[in-house]
Amino acid sequence: MHDIRFIRNNPDAFDQALARRRIDPAAKDILAVDENRRQIQTAMQEKQQKRNALSKDVGKIKSSGGDASQLIDEVAELKSSLAEMEEQDRALAVQLDAMLMEYPNILDDQVPDGSDEDDNLLIRSVGEPARPSFPAKDHVALGEGLDMMDFALGAKLSGSRFVVLRGALARLERAIAAFMLDTHTSEFGYIEHQPPFLVRGETMAGTGQLPKFAEDLFHTTDDRWLIPTAEVPLTNLVAGEILDESSLPLRFTAYTPCFRAEAGAAGRDTRGMIRQHQFSKVELVSISHPDHSDEELERMTSCAEAILKRLELPYRVMKLCSGDTGFSARTTYDIEVWLPGQDEGKGMYREISSCSNCGDFQARRMRARYKNEASKSNEFVHTLNGSGLAVGRTMIAIMENGQQEDGSIALPDVLHPYMGGMKTIERTGA
Repeated sequence: MHDIRFIRNNPDAFDQALARRRIDPAAKDILAVDENRRQIQTAMQEKQQKRNALSKDVGKIKSSGGDASQLIDEVAELKSSLAEMEEQDRALAVQLDAMLMEYPNILDDQVPDGSDEDDNLLIRSVGEPARPSFPAKDHVALGEGLDMMDFALGAKLSGSRFVVLRGALARLERAIAAFMLDTHTSEFGYIEHQPPFLVRGETMAGTGQLPKFAEDLFHTTDDRWLIPTAEVPLTNLVAGEILDESSLPLRFTAYTPCFRAEAGAAGRDTRGMIRQHQFSKVELVSISHPDHSDEELERMTSCAEAILKRLELPYRVMKLCSGDTGFSARTTYDIEVWLPGQDEGKGMYREISSCSNCGDFQARRMRARYKNEASKSNEFVHTLNGSGLAVGRTMIAIMENGQQEDGSIALPDVLHPYMGGMKTIERTGA
């Protein structure tokens, strides 16, 4: 959500910020509503002052035994007029808030300009992309070959973009999540939570999913929403709070299912587990002091990278350009893992984590603040979120990078304890 005071004082800068996201100017329309509301508020104050003065005069006249009926009628007329103006003020407030919530966050100056993912900036590459000496298979061929990944059964139960995992692959997903949670909590200081998977509309609005992305969400009949990411409940833990400055940063993590309608992704990644309606993810959220949110983003990104390093998975870090940065983010790093079985065995990098600094954009929506000890004023915190990592895509990466010529999967060393000592996933039975 945007600060109306910033738009009043910097209308051209606001429109320039929208232009970086290929959005038409909006400051003029926003300020027209704002000015209309301010004029009504000024008129309301003047009428209220007049009403108060007349009410005093009525009291004086009555106390002296005079006839105050004319003034009483005038006071009643002012009261009725004020009620109408208060309703106008409320309607304009709702309209203004809707406009301020409609537009995406202002990008950081360091975000490169660009139209789409082709214009993202490579920051670093880590690890050598695996290129098997035999024809590489994707995770679908591997999983079905092991008889542990069943998309037909998923479709039977729920329709397209669902899967049933069984046996060692089901255990592998659980093992990956446990490894991630153990690392983030014991080494990186994130506090594990188990939040609700169903949330209210205002919770979704607090992090920017509503109203803009309603079609990409699942909505229940009792007006709740299935979370598309644990970012939603974790960030909203501080909604409406005034935090002690000394408590910052707060670092939260959770392993949850995530649910996305994927309404805007028709026809994309229809094969396999890359883009499903239900998937699992370990999420990282930081509630930061504004002065330290940029360094907190670097730290969060390094925590996500540490998981990939320990899993021995090649990856690269990209800084998203203006045309590819998400609605609530002011700057984002995407971490892309190497998948040798993609693109018909040629291999390609695919996103496995996005780490974003949202500045005070979400905090304004949630009214999440901290007490500035120096100024004694309440100021908005900065919020950050990142995948630490997407569990399903991590499993895909382990399968494709660990594939053997016979179709078995060699597991990374760090997962052996979580798999009961299992080092390789092989087909069992006939």
